Amino acid sequence: MTQKTLSNRRTFLQTLAMLGIGGQTLLRTGNVKAAVAEAQGRVDGGLGWPAMTYRTLGRTGFEGSRLIFGCGASLARRPRDELLNVAFDTGVNVFDIGMGRYYGDAERNMAGFLKKVRDDIFLISKASVYIDGEAVGPFDEISVAQGKQAAEGWLGILEESLRDLQVDTIDAYYQMGANNPSLVGSEEMRMAFEGARDAGKIKHWGVSTHENAEAVLAKAVETGWYDLAMIAITPAGWYDWNGREIVAGSPPMAEIRPVLAKAKESGIALIGMKAARFIAGRNWAGWGDESAFDEHYDEALMRSKLTAFQRSYAFVLEHGVDAVNADIQNFLHLRENFAAAATSHEYFANTA
Repeated sequence: MTQKTLSNRRTFLQTLAMLGIGGQTLLRTGNVKAAVAEAQGRVDGGLGWPAMTYRTLGRTGFEGSRLIFGCGASLARRPRDELLNVAFDTGVNVFDIGMGRYYGDAERNMAGFLKKVRDDIFLISKASVYIDGEAVGPFDEISVAQGKQAAEGWLGILEESLRDLQVDTIDAYYQMGANNPSLVGSEEMRMAFEGARDAGKIKHWGVSTHENAEAVLAKAVETGWYDLAMIAITPAGWYDWNGREIVAGSPPMAEIRPVLAKAKESGIALIGMKAARFIAGRNWAGWGDESAFDEHYDEALMRSKLTAFQRSYAFVLEHGVDAVNADIQNFLHLRENFAAAATSHEYFANTA
């Protein structure tokens, strides 16, 4: 065998092993064709892959998969077409990424995949907003001049995203890490979005927020400008990414539902993020506990075969968000998150 052939075979075997698809067949029989057939059957929606469920993403009108593939971290250092292809082939049709200034080469590394599927997916990217080179604080009051500066910078990063993704249009472009209601309500930012929309560069505007999220969402609803909002929320309530903790005094998600319902009634698609991050940390660092949300679950959910991570995703999906964005690093993450999103409705009654 040539070195290239050996490398390709090694990659193939690693892929099967990571997928958990066909690997046992290959080990048991040594028959590569049988392993590939089993893998293909599962990837095509057969054994082991439930049918994905979909939800209209607010006034965008797009029927999006309830699992959104968060690509930023996964693609930061290299392309991952083998992972993205499996997600797409099994029914994921919303992919979220972000600016190179935060996610390294992620947008560049997605370009090859986009060339094959661009017309069949909803593409989301996002950019942070800076004033005088600094991130905006959650309680700063933004002047007109600062709003113009912020808008110009955001538009500049949008151009970088279009270039790196090698696309003409992005379906939704967010204000990334939004924490300041004054900036969310900035007329200068609105005009920047509308100019980019009218130029055909983006179709929809959104916010991504994991600090001061409730106030940011309220302002987005008030303006009527935003079509999507990605919010950091868990079964226990609002999540603060900076502190790696549930926001002090936050009610549990079940009690936040009226707030979420108001946003959805206004036409905003709600996307949950960080739903499981709180339970995935390091116990020695004082955070990370797989049982942290158990008190919010009923007996039926606790008796289910879902993992702790799957329970958290299923819960938020059935308590007010349209879809959940998951940071997917490998095939096992994909399969676990996929199953939770595809079957969440089976574990709850009258909650949608």
